[in-house]
Amino acid sequence: MVVLTVRDGRDDLGTTVTSFMSVSLDPPAVLASVAESSYLAEVLRRQDRWAATVLSAGQRALAGRFAAEGRPSARILLASEPHHRGEHSGALIPETGVSALECETRQVVDAGDHVLFVAAVLAADYTTRDAKPLIRVNRRYLT
Repeated sequence: MVVLTVRDGRDDLGTTVTSFMSVSLDPPAVLASVAESSYLAEVLRRQDRWAATVLSAGQRALAGRFAAEGRPSARILLASEPHHRGEHSGALIPETGVSALECETRQVVDAGDHVLFVAAVLAADYTTRDAKPLIRVNRRYLT
């Protein structure tokens, strides 16, 4: 699972996404799928730089907080977690994931009830090789 975060003026937004994938290795590019009806989709159409953090197996609670309806600012959701602002995106980045990428949207594709954001990877903020990713399939976490 991946948490997308974006800085929108003075506010910080984020959500958990389950549809995130690599599109290209050279140049590095990724794709994130976000619900069309979400406020985050609206913000990502305005703000082209954002961060994607691949969560580690021990971050179920964080994934849940970022997936909750009516969730508060990402700053509040990350208040008790080690985090920092990305150098390239200005987005909040949790520090205990498997990896974190800073991205810049290059293409937006409307796809039914979702929007696909195809983005260039500006930087790999960090990669932790000994952590296992948090994976959710058919509404269940894999262990």
